[in-house]
Amino acid sequence: MGSPVTSFLPGSLKGFGVTFGTMFKPVNTELYPEEKKPTMPRFHGRHVLNRHPDGLEKCIGCELCAWACPADAIYVEGADNTDDERYSPGERYGRVYQINYLRCILCGLCIEACPTRALTMSNEYELADDNRADLIFTKEQLLAPLAPGMELPPHPMRLGDTKDYYRGTPAAHVMSGNVEAAATEKVLHQQAVHSNVQDRAEGTPGAKVASRSERTSEEVND
Repeated sequence: MGSPVTSFLPGSLKGFGVTFGTMFKPVNTELYPEEKKPTMPRFHGRHVLNRHPDGLEKCIGCELCAWACPADAIYVEGADNTDDERYSPGERYGRVYQINYLRCILCGLCIEACPTRALTMSNEYELADDNRADLIFTKEQLLAPLAPGMELPPHPMRLGDTKDYYRGTPAAHVMSGNVEAAATEKVLHQQAVHSNVQDRAEGTPGAKVASRSERTSEEVND
């Protein structure tokens, strides 16, 4: 059996070999922040709370993102919408929304849990700061800016009822100003649903196919 010193040398020399081999390779210097390299399209950066085409918030205050976060970095308080103050379609909205980037690991589990696609991740990665309090982002900091044609909430639903917001049936026509086309499309959609229900009740050959597609649509919307 060899001495401990003799058995220790080969492993050390092998490790130094990696070091010496790296020393003679060209250095890849990043000139950040003067030159910023573009990120990949699906890069996980700072979060964004998205809006509907009329400006209402997509967040419904369900807190599923907070439950999914493994670092406990998200804090949400939901509240009820009223006829006088409506911030999102449906019954509830996110009154308080905070993300603590001191804890966040940018894993993306929160956006996978969001049922309304309200929370997405941008390509912004410059989140360093010298003040811990400034790294707790509030709802106002996370909300997407108002695009042309959007209205600052609170305001009534401009795109129809709650189902219209999530199915997107007449939304494009309304935002383009073609209200007549939006109304026509909504009537045709309701007629199609009514026809499928009648076929299912009468037991026609297409009833099973229609029933299956309706269930799939309802599961997605739920």
